[in-house]
Order: sequence, then structure tokens, then C-alpha cells
Amino acid sequence: MPTPFNQSVIDEFRARGGKVGGPFEGGDLLLLTTTGARSGKEHTTPLGFVRDGGLLLVVGSNLGSPRHPDWYHNVLARPMVRVELGTEEFQAIAVPAEGERRDRFFERVVAAEPGYGDYQARTSRILPVVVLERPAHEADIPEEADNFADKMLQVHLWLRGQLRHVRAETDAHFAALAAHTGPGAPPAPGLGLQIRQHCLAFCDALAFHHTSEDAHLVPAMRGYHPELRETFDRLAEEHRTVARIQGELAALLAGIDGTDPERFRAELESMSRQLTAHLDYEEENLLPILAALPWPPEGARETARSAATQTQTQTQPQPNDA
Repeated sequence: MPTPFNQSVIDEFRARGGKVGGPFEGGDLLLLTTTGARSGKEHTTPLGFVRDGGLLLVVGSNLGSPRHPDWYHNVLARPMVRVELGTEEFQAIAVPAEGERRDRFFERVVAAEPGYGDYQARTSRILPVVVLERPAHEADIPEEADNFADKMLQVHLWLRGQLRHVRAETDAHFAALAAHTGPGAPPAPGLGLQIRQHCLAFCDALAFHHTSEDAHLVPAMRGYHPELRETFDRLAEEHRTVARIQGELAALLAGIDGTDPERFRAELESMSRQLTAHLDYEEENLLPILAALPWPPEGARETARSAATQTQTQTQPQPNDA
């Protein structure tokens, strides 16, 4: 159960369009909704934040306690988060900063909010600085979806963009390592954790997309299009193959700092080709059919709104429920 204080902050934030009184009056506050690392349940936490250009920075201070806050453990496992900022609500990818980048961001935070420096002085752990990255809108992604085909295309184009992002960060990571000739760690910040977070976000989104197709879309379409039985059977088989590739991709990225760059790039390229080929096949075979189905489905918005009002928001998950 949420603490009465946290719940009152959340309620006031939502009722007043992001404005909160009391000790937070006049401060920058957002609501961060994470997914429990073990429970899979949503948890909402009010957090102060600092802007650095177009970035939103939040700190896992936990008031200077010896352990990281539960929301931080959640974003390490499931980096896709929901952010409420004023009257705006959007999805973001939570990426903890590393090395020099983390230190630079923490200096920026302390300059804006000196209290975080006091929290750091209370504990021997390094307070994590997490960047909430709002995924950039791809120029070729339609902003509105009028039918299921448009919606699938939105999802696929976002997935393709995330996959390109992982590959670009991988190239930057190895370029920084190759450029370093002196002793000690490379002067450029490591990108291992950043790449991992984007990979997890990609894999989670793809898994959710396939689960939704397998549970709802494909069974309904089978009844109306028996002539496409072989197509649907192949898609089901490909979903199992893609799930295996996702696991291999996560394992590959987990060892990025200790692998041969050329071998790593070759395996990542192979996996990327297989994933892209799967998306191509879905688009070729399903988009013409899905174009006739309106989006959102009739009554979907009312159902979602009703479900949202019945969902109890958790603000401070217990350690065994993170």
C-alpha cells in the first residue's frame, strides 16, 4: 500500500495539473511509473528532477540511505517507464548515466538542488543519476493511427528505430575503446549500461507486441481469414524464433565490455537482419488486412479509462515486490 503522504502528493499532482503544495511547492516534480522487477506490477513514485538541456535527470538518492530506492532496481530490469510532467504524460526509457557522464550530470543536479549533495555525503554508495529519455519521434512514423495497419506500422517503425539506436551506440562504444591508448579506463564514458537499457526496452516492447498479437489479434483474424492459415502458423513460429533471438541479444550485450568487437558486431548484425526480416514479413502479409479494421477498436478508450480508475497506484514497493 502507498504511504498516505505519497498518495496525497500523487493525488494533488494529478488534480492540479502537476502543481503540488507543502514542502514541494515551487519545486520541479514528476511522477515516475515503473514496472516491478519481480512482481510485474506498476508502481508510481513522486520524484524531484533537474533539466539538463532537453534531458530530465532524476537521482536515486533514497534520502541518503545505504541502499538504492526500489524504483531504481525496477528501471534496471524494465527500462520502459511512464512519466507525468505537469499535464503531460509520455513513455520514456530510463538510462542510468555512467562514468564521467554521471559525474557531470550529478554536478548539474547539485548546482540546481544542493540537497542532493547532502544526501551523497550521508552514504558511501554512489547516488545513481538516471536520464529519462523520451524516444525521439522518427520522421517516418505517422503521428495518428486510424486503423490497425497504421498502429502496427507505428510499433514496427519504433522498433526499427530502437534497433538502429542500439547498433549506433555499439559503434560509438567500440570507437571510444579503440581511440583510448593511455593507461586506465577510456576517457570517454562507457556505454555498456546505456546500450543494455535500450536493448531491454526494445526487447520488452517487441515481446509485448508479439504477446498481444498471439493472444488477441491473430486468433480473431484466423476465423475471418482461413486462407491465411499458413501465414499465421509461420508468424507463430517466427515469434518463438524472435523470442530466442531476444535472449541471445541480451546475453550478447551483457558481455559487451569483454568481447571481440568484430565478433560482437557480426553477431549483432545477424540478429538485426533476422528481426528486421520478421517485421518485413508481418507488414507484407498483415497490413493489407489490418487496414480495414479501425483504430482504436470500438469501446477501447472507455474500457481503458474504466480500468485505469480501478487500478491502485503503488508508490513505495517493498523489497520483495519490486
